[in-house]
Amino acid sequence: MTSDRLLDVRPAGRHALLVELPDAERTAAFHAELLRRRAAGTLPPVEEIVPGARTVLLDGVPDPEALARRIAGWDVPPRAADAGGAVEIPVRYDGPDLTEVAARWGVGADEVAARHSAYTYRVAFCGFAPGFGYLTGLPAALHVPRRDTPRTRVPAGAVALAGPYSAVYPRATPGGWQLIGTMPDPAPLWDLGRDEPALLTPGARVRFVPEDGAS
Repeated sequence: MTSDRLLDVRPAGRHALLVELPDAERTAAFHAELLRRRAAGTLPPVEEIVPGARTVLLDGVPDPEALARRIAGWDVPPRAADAGGAVEIPVRYDGPDLTEVAARWGVGADEVAARHSAYTYRVAFCGFAPGFGYLTGLPAALHVPRRDTPRTRVPAGAVALAGPYSAVYPRATPGGWQLIGTMPDPAPLWDLGRDEPALLTPGARVRFVPEDGAS
């Protein structure tokens, strides 16, 4: 690999860097490499590491220019295969867009639960609202577009699809994603009583479990 094709490192204010990458997979690999180097004590001081769809923001960097030069020379390996446990999200597959999604997938509405729950997802990044994780892992053949007309209110706990992502709404907000189900109790998605309020954090593995146990 040549670093200049994989990384575009640019300043973002006086003490931050924005690293742009060509796709979600290499963004995940770069984020994992940052965390690995931080854990090993070989990453220079960085206060925050914030992944996005195709970017990673490094904030609180004492010497951004020096870190940018170091990053440009990294050989970032592909992200290692996921290991360990996964966060389980119980789901009732009862969403108002279930029939439309089933039609796009070419299956019956009763088969959506089996398809959607068959995969292990990964939190690529968080945003939009506290505790809202963008989950990758759905095959390209099952990607669906956002709704033409967003809803003014999507209830907390709604399990939704849009493009390559799955998500669970941690609170009631407007939204334009396709709603296929409901997490019966969304409170664990965002809990200020925990050291880490968000249940779904970048890099976490996620499984959706039909509430009746069927898959």
